Amino acid sequence: MKSLSILTAVAVVSALVMAALPAQAASKYRAARHASPARTYDGLWSVSIRTQEGPCDPAYRYPARIIGGRIVQADNDFSYQISGAVVASGGIAVTVSKGGQNAVGYGKLHGSTGGGRWSASGNTCWGTWTALRRASN
Repeated sequence: MKSLSILTAVAVVSALVMAALPAQAASKYRAARHASPARTYDGLWSVSIRTQEGPCDPAYRYPARIIGGRIVQADNDFSYQISGAVVASGGIAVTVSKGGQNAVGYGKLHGSTGGGRWSASGNTCWGTWTALRRASN
């Protein structure tokens, strides 16, 4: 699963992954996707991923951008796809796809920090993530 190295990027919202999500994660995903956007969290974020179980790399770090409550690519690296949403309460759901593999993350942002859990499709890997808003947006 080394091909997920940029991936595990917070996580992430896609119909491809819905079937692999635990019921609780799927419910949080649907709620975040259909709630009103949270522009409060717009900007550039630095995301750190920690693998707690499975054959994925032990740690990842990557940028993510939130625009109008939607999570999008923060750089020009199109080797992976990222999508997701954050709502006014700070609830967040994200899907990252790379090389035919997917990961889903969910959690909460508060002010300029955040955190939560992620898992790869098929639950082959899982862990936690933290995020910090970058000073220059």
